[in-house]
Amino acid sequence: MTASSAASVFTALAPYGWDEAWSAAFTPYEAEGLLPGRVVRVDRGQCDVVTADGVLRADTAFVTPHDPMRVVCTGDWVAVEPGGNPRYVRAYLPRRTAFVRSTSSKRSEGQILAANVDHAIVAVSLAVELDLGRVERFLALAWESGAQPVVVLTKADLVPDAVTRAHLVQDVETSAPGVPVVLVSSVEGDGLDVLAAIAGGGTSVLLGQSGAGKSTLANALLGEDVMAVRATRDVDGKGRHTTTTRNLLALPGGGVLIDTPGLRGVGLWDAEAGVGQVFAEIEDLAERCRFHDCAHEAEPGCAVLAAIETGELPERRLDSYRKLLRENQRIVAKTDARLRAEIRKDWKRKGAIGRAAMEAKRGPHWRS
Repeated sequence: MTASSAASVFTALAPYGWDEAWSAAFTPYEAEGLLPGRVVRVDRGQCDVVTADGVLRADTAFVTPHDPMRVVCTGDWVAVEPGGNPRYVRAYLPRRTAFVRSTSSKRSEGQILAANVDHAIVAVSLAVELDLGRVERFLALAWESGAQPVVVLTKADLVPDAVTRAHLVQDVETSAPGVPVVLVSSVEGDGLDVLAAIAGGGTSVLLGQSGAGKSTLANALLGEDVMAVRATRDVDGKGRHTTTTRNLLALPGGGVLIDTPGLRGVGLWDAEAGVGQVFAEIEDLAERCRFHDCAHEAEPGCAVLAAIETGELPERRLDSYRKLLRENQRIVAKTDARLRAEIRKDWKRKGAIGRAAMEAKRGPHWRS
């Protein structure tokens, strides 16, 4: 690639996040005459790739089509053929981050939703009652992806009382340690400047349930109605899936945004580290427990249970922590034979302890 062509590639792709590191990673493909580009949309085995030559339509079948973790996805940087009918994506560059959830199938597979994301923006509507457990679930996946999570409380104009708003923000902040929480009203324009500043610092993915206001946020950040928006039902606050594919768009003020369809289910996928990050205060307390393998159930000297007794730790947080850890353990065990054996061994040990405790409680003559 000549100096002038390299400069044109940087000019065309810099708004989408192209930098020196991506250029270096692409070097092996440059010798093959392939073009660098970023995937802005994927559907039915085809994808749109933005390149220095414009947006190209390419087939993704060449890149391991049967492994859901290795297929081309929105946000990937790829090496695409300059011509051909059909035109093919030949490879994608190593991902810096990847947002992955478990699929709804019984095959225990991971599904990659977006790649090379710097900020995972979790949209939560204030039009309905806060589901803090769902927020924690999204955050666990976001931390695990390698991106920085951000919680955006949308439709703040529907909560006119300032004191109530403050309490809602505080509830979310308690459930999201280390995560910025931004209160936004697209109707009134509140908080959009803060969100724009965050989104301007790299690639952001918008996540949340249908009806959370993601498309409205995207339009506000883009400054135009690029994403279709339909009315949300007043009864239950549920939207109508206005976004059906993941779309990557360059923001006018800098940065890149990936809008996603509303996610009904967000199953964990090997996200133990992410769960630990969401519940950092529990893991910090656990280090002060008397026993290093404390289950925080009834053990003496348990610092976690002591924190619940004093009110330092809400019991809901511990329940949510346990739930997500169990779910994550189950999904990992389905693909890890050694871990399955350890879980069965642990179940047997706990069962034996439970039976011994019951027999001791009943006394030596209870059978007679």
